[in-house]
Amino acid sequence: MCFTAPSWEHVLVLVMGAVLAPGKRTVSACLRMTGRAEAQNFSSCHQLLNRARWNTHAMARHLLSMVVNRLVPEGPVVIGMDDTIERRWGRRITARGIYRDPVRSSHGHFVKASGLRWLSFMVLTPVPWAGAVKALPVFPLLAPSPTFTGDADTSC
Repeated sequence: MCFTAPSWEHVLVLVMGAVLAPGKRTVSACLRMTGRAEAQNFSSCHQLLNRARWNTHAMARHLLSMVVNRLVPEGPVVIGMDDTIERRWGRRITARGIYRDPVRSSHGHFVKASGLRWLSFMVLTPVPWAGAVKALPVFPLLAPSPTFTGDADTSC
């Protein structure tokens, strides 16, 4: 198991809220959708994401196994990848970098954006009740800029 018993209860609430919440799926929106906006332990769900320690690789492996076994049992398994820039500011956001904004840029117009770059690996699977192929994220990964990791090529 990837979580302790108390953390697992919070995970279930957040997952249920994420499935039900329209629009942005923030922790607060997930808690509102599950009727827990006024709960005494409201901050515990926020702390699950910013303070709790859990093994993301073990979690991704388990989630991938569940998605494949239930939704693509005969294969083929198609994995998609997407990168997203999360615009974050602040003194403590150290992995922030400058990236090409794929949404606002075009072939002739280059737009830069500052933030955190996330790579997300997804299983592309037909969902029978939705009547479409859906991308189910199984492993998001922070991909910091080369200058943050010290891999920047400074040669000309």
